[in-house]
Amino acid sequence: MTRPAPSFFGSLRARLLLFLLAAIVLAAGAQAFVAYRTVLKEADEIFDYHMQQMAMSLRSGLPPSSAVGGIGGAEQNFEFVVQVWTADGVRIFESAEQAALPQIAVLGFADVRARGTTYRVFSMQTRSLVIQVAQDMAVRRQMARALAVRTIMPVALMAPILMLVVWWVVSRSLAPVARVRRQVAARQADDLSPVGEEGLPDEVRPLVQELNLLFERVRHAFDAQKHFVADAAHELRSPLAALKLQVQGLQRANDDATRALATGRLAAGIDRATQLVEQLLALARHEASVAGGAAAEPVDLPALARLAISDVVAAAQARRIDIGLDQADAAVVPGHPEALRMLLRNLLDNAVKYTPEGGRVDLRIAADDNGVEVQVDDSGPGLPAEERERVLDRFYRAGQARTAQAPGSGLGLAIVKSIADLHGATVALGASERLGGLRVVVRFPRRR
Repeated sequence: MTRPAPSFFGSLRARLLLFLLAAIVLAAGAQAFVAYRTVLKEADEIFDYHMQQMAMSLRSGLPPSSAVGGIGGAEQNFEFVVQVWTADGVRIFESAEQAALPQIAVLGFADVRARGTTYRVFSMQTRSLVIQVAQDMAVRRQMARALAVRTIMPVALMAPILMLVVWWVVSRSLAPVARVRRQVAARQADDLSPVGEEGLPDEVRPLVQELNLLFERVRHAFDAQKHFVADAAHELRSPLAALKLQVQGLQRANDDATRALATGRLAAGIDRATQLVEQLLALARHEASVAGGAAAEPVDLPALARLAISDVVAAAQARRIDIGLDQADAAVVPGHPEALRMLLRNLLDNAVKYTPEGGRVDLRIAADDNGVEVQVDDSGPGLPAEERERVLDRFYRAGQARTAQAPGSGLGLAIVKSIADLHGATVALGASERLGGLRVVVRFPRRR
């Protein structure tokens, strides 16, 4: 069987990494953008504050060199340009030659176009002077951008480190899941050993536990199937060998009486083999229904008991056995109707088979607060106490007295036990006080 090609988005690790790394990139980008814009705004405010403070510091007087020509080319500072005007419009000081700033400016802050660039100008008026402080906006933006870049640099450096940490954490966290996948992929088809749960996260451990439970159920099913096939092969060998001998005896018969006797033995052997095959098929059907996990439904036990009696009444009448429903309390149990009918039919068939001619078989259904009991009593020879548990095993036949009276396949009560286990019921064998034979009790607990 060809495995489908792995999909990138089908991988939990790939999806986690994709979404987490994308979230880190988006968060870092948003943080860097907000920080960049914030720093630019704050830088503008800081530069404006410095211009304002510089202008206010010049209210008390001018620098020592107050020539109109400025402070000299070698000492020019183009970061800030300072000009001082008299109230008559005469420039008495400038910090940069040929600044070419307007002589009349709006008081306060304003953006002025001069010398092929834009200046940020702050103007204030004293009693006799007008003081202007200007800054080239290109220089301001360059300084602000440098400050903003230095501010967002830690974010830019931490984002890749955080991405590597996330990559490592996700890979390490999902390593046990990958280990489980490798374990399951590497095992053979008949390897149903439990998968290791060490180090698994809490979200994945229940899945692996359910997988181990599934492996356990499948292993039990395989073991039961192997045992069933081995036991069936062993049990079919004897009746088939007997049929072969009976056919040979029929072939060697010289007269009609011997031929009739051999024919009767052959017919009886065929009947026994047919019964064994039917029981094997019934057991196989029941186990298949259990493996299929069919849903339970309410089952009316008294109605089902009447159907089961009708299934065996012909065999009982042929041996003049009185069979009937002695007590039938109203009882409904959750279960599988066909399986429960097989349980009742096998109980009655087993009782009829081992009850002498002219005997009696009673079926009783009693309900109380603790549950429902199904009792089958017969007037047969009963069973010794040491064999009452063993007859519930597959292919086990009772002692010589019962085997000689009615040889069987050893599957009837085993099927009863299997069906009872399926329905959470218990099977107990004992002596019948009323009829003197065997009593089989199947008890269904009360479901709350």
